Amino acid sequence: MTIGLGIESTAHTFGASVIDESGKILSNVKSVYVPPSGSGIHPREASRHHADEAPSVVQSALKEARVSFKDLDFIAYSAGPGLGPCLRVGATISRFISAYYNKPLVPVHHGLGHIELGSMLTSARDPLALLLSGGHTMVLSAVRGRWRVFGETLDMTIGQLIDQFGRALGLASPAGPAVEKIASKGNKYIEMPYVVKGNDLSFSGLLTSVKKMLASYPQEDIAFSLQETAFSMLAEVTERALALLRKAELLVVGGVAANRRLHEMLEAVCRRHGCEFKMVPVEYAGDCGAQIAWTGMLYFKNGFFVRPESAFVKQSWRIDEVDVPWRG
Repeated sequence: MTIGLGIESTAHTFGASVIDESGKILSNVKSVYVPPSGSGIHPREASRHHADEAPSVVQSALKEARVSFKDLDFIAYSAGPGLGPCLRVGATISRFISAYYNKPLVPVHHGLGHIELGSMLTSARDPLALLLSGGHTMVLSAVRGRWRVFGETLDMTIGQLIDQFGRALGLASPAGPAVEKIASKGNKYIEMPYVVKGNDLSFSGLLTSVKKMLASYPQEDIAFSLQETAFSMLAEVTERALALLRKAELLVVGGVAANRRLHEMLEAVCRRHGCEFKMVPVEYAGDCGAQIAWTGMLYFKNGFFVRPESAFVKQSWRIDEVDVPWRG
């Protein structure tokens, strides 16, 4: 039975996971850097957190899986996109383990990890994928060995929108769960900028608007209206892509995928199109080592890996530039 270790370190989370070729997640351990209230992620401080926490996280993942480094068939790591200092911590640790134990090394695109783990956990075969996180807002479909973009953000991502609104309220990033809780207490919709261009979205005007509204409206109603507006934009571009591609499955992945109101809107879209709604389990929606371990497994099984001296990181790395041989 092939088993591999996946290491995630793109932003606020340092995670490690051991998985086998059947898709059984043997362990999934993480430590999350939490910035001061009202602040975003500071790359240097987050990387220090990762460097401090890495030994215990990796050892805990191996212990929980009841394996040693020698038992592993490969080491996978998040090579990008992400924050440079954070990416380098994960790459350095993975490269060391790979070299010391003479194990193949598998670089993994972080966003691809979200999609492929979600596909495996939900048994999605050929879905339209909605990737929603701090680093991505994209509507994607697999075509000829790559995930192709059928809609995306033109400026900030949905995760950045929510986090920056949270920071304006004095919350720490990631602020998604806290903003969702505040929004659940709102019941009055406030008119906000709604910007969909073709099948792409723009959130920067929406963010500017809600920040100005904080002096005039209750934060509960602003949070409620922000979610209603942003999620309606996402539902529109998703519905248009479903109508074009006629997919039988909609897969929603990424940290923002955990939002309940978003589920309601997308489930309504799926009902209109006779499409099955599939969402990654909440415990795997955020960044984690499991997404890197499983995608690393797919690459390893297809003969794609490198020597440790060929390890790399890419802070900017589009998902539609990545070859995905099992989606040929």
